[in-house]
Amino acid sequence: MDNRSVTPAWPADEDEFVRVDDVVKIYGDVVAVQSVNLSVRRREIFALLGSSGCGKSTLLRMLAGFEEPTSGRIYLDGEDITALAPYRRPVNMMFQSYALFPHMTVEANVSFGLKQEGVPRNEIHERVFEALDLVQMAGYSRRKPHQLSGGQQQRVALARSLVKRPKLLLLDEPMSALDKQIRQKTQIELVRILDQVGVTCIMVTHDQDEAMTMASRLAVMTEGQIVQCGTPQEVYEFPNSRFVAGFIGSTNLFTGTITVDEPDHVLIESDELLRPMHVNHGVSEPLGMQVYVSVRPEQIRVAREQPQAEYNWSRGIVSHMAWMGSHARYQLRLDSGLVVEAAVPRQIMAQTDAPGMDEEVFIHWSSESAVVLAS
Repeated sequence: MDNRSVTPAWPADEDEFVRVDDVVKIYGDVVAVQSVNLSVRRREIFALLGSSGCGKSTLLRMLAGFEEPTSGRIYLDGEDITALAPYRRPVNMMFQSYALFPHMTVEANVSFGLKQEGVPRNEIHERVFEALDLVQMAGYSRRKPHQLSGGQQQRVALARSLVKRPKLLLLDEPMSALDKQIRQKTQIELVRILDQVGVTCIMVTHDQDEAMTMASRLAVMTEGQIVQCGTPQEVYEFPNSRFVAGFIGSTNLFTGTITVDEPDHVLIESDELLRPMHVNHGVSEPLGMQVYVSVRPEQIRVAREQPQAEYNWSRGIVSHMAWMGSHARYQLRLDSGLVVEAAVPRQIMAQTDAPGMDEEVFIHWSSESAVVLAS
């Protein structure tokens, strides 16, 4: 990687702040990142979501400058930074381990980067305590990392990243070291801080709940590729494949064949159900093609009585039931042997005589709650 000066490559767009153009990263015979194209907006919190080995961390490291793309270009605020050394990029990265110096105080940890850059002492002090105030850690400035909780260490690492006023903040699994209760609270707090600072942020996570809570948009990655990009609601409600439907939340997948194809609806026959499926959107697949229908557990209604409907229902037995507090999670074994999951809200459980273990039940869902997937 060389230290060439960056040159403007395209006019900076008010909305597009980061652009990744056809980026590939190959290690020997392994293609870690395959022809990724990505656009991130100014002041956006964007999540790269995927399981271990999907290429998301490699992509983040290329944005930071720790790895150089095998091919493709990376642009930041209208400038080509592909070959720019990490220390010359207006980018800061907060690592999964926080990487705090154990022998230094909180104040020394946060000020370290500014001292390396030769920032005047009075300015360092002002900026450090401004950053610590932002993360509510000014009162801990004399403590060392081992005297802090995991959540407090994370706040210090965030202050150290923000004190240099980067144009782009990169977060690598930012909550993985925290327990569940602290993690949920910290996710919301971190979004508030980033919004207050106004920094553009790209985060990597394997935790779908974290991505859904924090990100304004997210990209699902697998095998080095982005397979779907959109808002959390778009990706959850309209997955474009079985992989995405199963990775973002949980879903029920029914297999069937298209028997009626109209612009505003399709009918799908399935050996797994007693009645055909009616979905209120058109598809591009031809008649007779095998497809999959995704229905989320919270869209499945469970009742003892047979639905008075022509489509979208079947019969089964309650094989498992778990009380989750806000809802009950049922597993229902259909006559065909297929196991379906249903999430029944607490208020519905309280208002009805909810079915118990080994009882015969009927499931039903609306045409609006199903999505047809070709692959």
